[in-house]
Amino acid sequence: QVQLVESGGGSVQSGGSLRLSCVASGSGYSRSCMGWLRQAPGKEREKVASSLGAYADSVKGRFSASLDKSTLYLQMNSLTPEDSATYYCAAARWYGGSGCPSSYEYWGQGTQVTVSS
Repeated sequence: QVQLVESGGGSVQSGGSLRLSCVASGSGYSRSCMGWLRQAPGKEREKVASSLGAYADSVKGRFSASLDKSTLYLQMNSLTPEDSATYYCAAARWYGGSGCPSSYEYWGQGTQVTVSS
């Protein structure tokens, strides 16, 4: 019954900014083990940020993830056309161990980000 709902996507010009939001509801997910992933047509899915502060090299210094209550945010600055993709938030299933599992259990529906040059 865990639900993740993303919002905030849209179209911006190169150099612009967007702030994505992911509202989580239900129980059984790991609040600490959440992240943002993106996928563009013809490309592999890429993990871009985690709720614990890990970032893909392609977005370091430009993207920032934060968690406030039940909402995970992704602030995206200095956007380029290479950032155009469908962005998904995801969460791992809660478990009692330390660290995070290697895969996510729950996924949002995605929000589209388009950056024009």
